[in-house]
Amino acid sequence: MTICSKQHRYDFKFNNLPDDQGGEGRHKCCGCAYDQGYRAGFSRTGQLWVDLCSLPESQAGTVRHKSPQAAFADGYRDGVRDSYRKAG
Repeated sequence: MTICSKQHRYDFKFNNLPDDQGGEGRHKCCGCAYDQGYRAGFSRTGQLWVDLCSLPESQAGTVRHKSPQAAFADGYRDGVRDSYRKAG
């Protein structure tokens, strides 16, 4: 089991994510889920789901007990938005 040690675990933007303490996403790093979503959205891959198996675990900071699916969705949205800004 890999443990995330990136600073994004303490980013306040994750405070607004819904709580999620059960299921397959339990203890997965929402910062890494956001980054995964951002990359998918920026390149507009069409992959609209988080790969939970590839995410490290984290119970630190603002990502503790938050939804990695919601974090991925936020990252995807932000990535798509930024991709249009870059193109324009």
